[in-house]
Amino acid sequence: MLANFLIGLREGLEAALVVGILVAYLRKIGRDDVLPRIWLGVGLAVALSLAIGAALTFGTYGLSFQAQELIGGILSIVATGFVTWMVFWMLRAARGLSRELRSDVDSHLAGAGWGLVLVAFLAVGREGIETALFIWAAVQASGSTALPLAGAALGIVVAVVLGYLIYRGVLSINLSKFFTYTGAILIVVAAGVIAYGVHDLQEAGVLPGINSLAFDVTAAVPPDSWYGTLLKGTLNFSPATTWLEAIVWVAYVVPVMTIFLLKSRQRPAAPVAPTPETAGAR
Repeated sequence: MLANFLIGLREGLEAALVVGILVAYLRKIGRDDVLPRIWLGVGLAVALSLAIGAALTFGTYGLSFQAQELIGGILSIVATGFVTWMVFWMLRAARGLSRELRSDVDSHLAGAGWGLVLVAFLAVGREGIETALFIWAAVQASGSTALPLAGAALGIVVAVVLGYLIYRGVLSINLSKFFTYTGAILIVVAAGVIAYGVHDLQEAGVLPGINSLAFDVTAAVPPDSWYGTLLKGTLNFSPATTWLEAIVWVAYVVPVMTIFLLKSRQRPAAPVAPTPETAGAR
């Protein structure tokens, strides 16, 4: 649940900041008349994200066990790739996000501003698709549905509230530190997802070694215990882990976390996040 809450919070806050910047900039230049175009694009992006989530959830019904495991394994690896890209993209682009969005708005503002539907759709849709895919992969890995979805929904709600408070100037957040800390945590979570994807592919018979265990601590960490459930829900920890899963986990975490931390230290520290009104004024 915690991992999915973090995904919902991070992705939701990114989307909320994007919408806040777009709305603030349009109001600053006196184009309130095209604001409905922004909300239409946001609505379409949300609808697409929900449709993708539904397709991932119900699309595998009726397939054989091997087919379900194959699809689950491939999509878990794809989800890990998306989240890794998102973590590094936000690390690089956070400081120039407002400027980039204002440039997009200016280039689509001619006439009735219908191009803004596309701007909002692409900006928010990217976050929504990443969220749907990664939450689905995390739900598959945890073996539960209700708690992961509740965690993700709660994270999105908190993100919307935080985004609104930032927009109104009531709250200030050091976004540089926020995205750095959450990015580091998500790398560990993503490692668990990709390891579980490898396990799915082993179950499907695509990869070998399903019976070759690196360790089995099921007796000490029963999967149905509260701490076993906690480790599974937060880190996708499996008490019975194959050698291939363990190797993939280490091969992902060590280089990705190292590069992430090095880039985090190289990047100039960002100031406390301005409100979207002041961001749009620069």
